Amino acid sequence: MDCAVPVVVVLGAMYGSFLNVVIHRLPREESVVSPRSRCPRCARPICWYDNVPVLSWLLLRGRGRCCGESIALRYPLVEAATGILAAGLWMRWGMSWPLFAGVSALACGALLAVALIDWDTFLIPDELSLGLVLAGLIFSPFNPYFDAGRPADWWTAPWWSARGAMFGFGLGWAVAAGGEALFK
Repeated sequence: MDCAVPVVVVLGAMYGSFLNVVIHRLPREESVVSPRSRCPRCARPICWYDNVPVLSWLLLRGRGRCCGESIALRYPLVEAATGILAAGLWMRWGMSWPLFAGVSALACGALLAVALIDWDTFLIPDELSLGLVLAGLIFSPFNPYFDAGRPADWWTAPWWSARGAMFGFGLGWAVAAGGEALFK
């Protein structure tokens, strides 16, 4: 096993901790940066030592230190899932394509946030969906499956990505318009 994998798991879990903030605050139209992390039950700020991904939840037995109220199992599950996902992507791409592995982990984490926000609210925030489209377009030339060896085809991957983005946008718009027409 690559000696970088445990580091990638920890970094992924830290990203998962941030995703928990995004999942909780973005639908409420709150800042994901400020104020700092707080207890979901009593809203008191969380100390740094109680904000260690997965470990803090286990040590506190799923309860807030400040109020003793239970903290949802979703928090450590998102952190662990993001850590495992990052490790899996690293093991697949690793040092041969580190940029692709890192960007893929960020994108997969954002997709996890989209899925959980959609599960909770039946909404997909534009900040995430449009950000993912933009990232896909920007990073498409770096796709390891892109055959850059062919002359004058440097535009092929971005062209196909743009076509896919347009198709996806059109499909999403059609579903939304159809749903609005059917269900008012």
